[in-house]
Parts: sequence; structure tokens; C-alpha cells
Amino acid sequence: MKLILTHEVSNLGQPGDIVEVKDGYGRNFLLPRNFAIRWTKGAAKQVESIKAARDARAVHDLETAQSIKGNLESSPINVPAHAGEGGRLFGAVTVTDIADALAQAGAKVDKRRIEVGNPIKSLGAHTVSVRVHPEVVATVKLNVVASK
Repeated sequence: MKLILTHEVSNLGQPGDIVEVKDGYGRNFLLPRNFAIRWTKGAAKQVESIKAARDARAVHDLETAQSIKGNLESSPINVPAHAGEGGRLFGAVTVTDIADALAQAGAKVDKRRIEVGNPIKSLGAHTVSVRVHPEVVATVKLNVVASK
């Protein structure tokens, strides 16, 4: 199946890339989550606008990416979440919650750049990865705290 990526997908490509994937992966994962659209001649014309939007959001130079990484890794970020007895969360901490907490701390990060390994479902210290640049990955320490 030939698809055009609309979001960054790990180990597959960047927005605007035309990729060939197995039918089940495209039909059951990429298309329902709006990570990709089907490739057609008309859709191929959208590739340039997708790539232009990606370039506008990207951090272009390595020095800026390194300084952003330093800011992200400098101190732990508090993420408020609704919790019950014993520190279990009602649901999980999402990448949107993490992006909002980073923005309040002064580090504006696109939520599509945040990678959470296992779902965060408990209070306490956790770590997530943020891809600032293709060559720079920041490891951010999170403190999930109970909110009122």
C-alpha cells in the first residue's frame, strides 16, 4: 500500500514522505490514526504543502537544538494528574498533558515530538524522550503529582 505520511512515524518517515507499507499496517494503524493518507495523483500535490509546514516547525540548526535540550533536561517538570487511592491515576498521562506542562515551564514543544515508552499510570518520577532535532534527543524527567 502506498501512503503519504501526515505525521512523523518512528522508524518509517517524516510528514510528506511517500512510503510503501503492508496493507494491514496501513489500513489498521496509520489510516485510522490519521498518520497517513492514501497516495493518489491528487494527494501527491499536497506533499509540498506538508513539507513546507514541517520545515516551518523544525529546529534547523544543531546549536539551537542543543540549547533546547539543555533547557529541557535542566530540571524535572511537574505534571498534574487526577489520582485515586494508592497513587493510581484515573487514565494515563498523555503527550498533550506533557506538552502543556512543558509549555508552562517555558519550553514550547510539539506534542508529536514527545515519545512515551510505556503509558504513565502512576504518580512519581518518570522519563520521556523528546526529539528536538533528528540528531538531538532530550530525556526529560517528569514528576507526576496529584491534582485537586
